[in-house]
Amino acid sequence: MISGQPKLISLEKYQALLEFTKKHGLSTSFEKTKHQWVIADSESWLARISLPWHTLPDSSGSLAEIDDFHLALVMIRAGIATTGYFHNGEMLDHKVFRAYMVRQKQGKSQIKYLKTKGKSRAGSRLRLGESAQFFEEINERLQQYDKDFAITTWGYSCGKTLWPYFLGSDPPPPFSKDAENLIRIPFHVQQPDFSTLQTIHAKLRSIHLTLSESGLAMFDSFDADEPEVENGEDW
Repeated sequence: MISGQPKLISLEKYQALLEFTKKHGLSTSFEKTKHQWVIADSESWLARISLPWHTLPDSSGSLAEIDDFHLALVMIRAGIATTGYFHNGEMLDHKVFRAYMVRQKQGKSQIKYLKTKGKSRAGSRLRLGESAQFFEEINERLQQYDKDFAITTWGYSCGKTLWPYFLGSDPPPPFSKDAENLIRIPFHVQQPDFSTLQTIHAKLRSIHLTLSESGLAMFDSFDADEPEVENGEDW
């Protein structure tokens, strides 16, 4: 296992890690904003464990499922985005959004281009118009989720350049950037299409372990290969 790289682990291995942690007197904490169980020594963190989003840990780290769990996801990249609504692990709605936002020759989004250039050409104005509509349509879908369902958790992945345009759209998303039930998706999203939505949802229902350099040495005995988990899920 490489330090800093998340690795899928089983529930049994997670429980063994908790026992190991207790035995060696290491400190633990739950970072709610990242939904991670953190193991540390007196100097720094050793392990960060991304927990299944449909579970909550008790004071010892043991997991319990959340009853009636409503999850809404949104993933945004320049020119393409996807939203999805899930109830107790079942996808009940999804949509992919596309827009003419990328300059063909430069391969960069019009929003990013405007940080250094003007917007006088007709093509630029067209891309800007499509960009505005792009965020409006995304947020209209999210607003509908908020209206129709009691969303437990909102999950998002959005580049820094696009983030202020997403938040500042009219309508805006149905949550603030500091909302307690808003969590950033802890996995890389390259192309937010339907297949990626399925893959990310499966990962969010699993347990992933990330070790620091110090943690890699301490937890070396737990670095054996894990059995395959169907669809990336352990629940």
